[in-house]
Amino acid sequence: GELWAPPGWFDDEQREQWHYALDHAPPGLLTGTDRETLAIWCVAAVEYSRAVRRVRTEGQVVETSNGNVVQNPHLSVMNKQALIMLRAGAEMGFSPAARASLGSRLPAVVGRAAGPSDGNELAGYLEQKPDAIN
Repeated sequence: GELWAPPGWFDDEQREQWHYALDHAPPGLLTGTDRETLAIWCVAAVEYSRAVRRVRTEGQVVETSNGNVVQNPHLSVMNKQALIMLRAGAEMGFSPAARASLGSRLPAVVGRAAGPSDGNELAGYLEQKPDAIN
């Protein structure tokens, strides 16, 4: 089935990312089996944003209570969440390279593959997909 509602444990920012992803993902691409991957991407996107804001405010280098200068711990969080976003996003076709691996015909075929009443655009696409991505 298709993805609709975000997990109940999401906070407001995570729900916003969920709806943003569903609104901007290629039509019919994400299904119920993608729920956890999308949840991982949403959480990483929010944590990335939070870490970026902290690094912007505090700087990439911070001073400890005893006067030592160290890398801001939020910089590591930011970088880790960026990697998680890229990996999960690639799994879901959220980059130009990932979409290309799905085949250049995705938007055209998805639009023709199924009518709005059957709601199975992805299945129609997969039946008609180019041999290059088998």
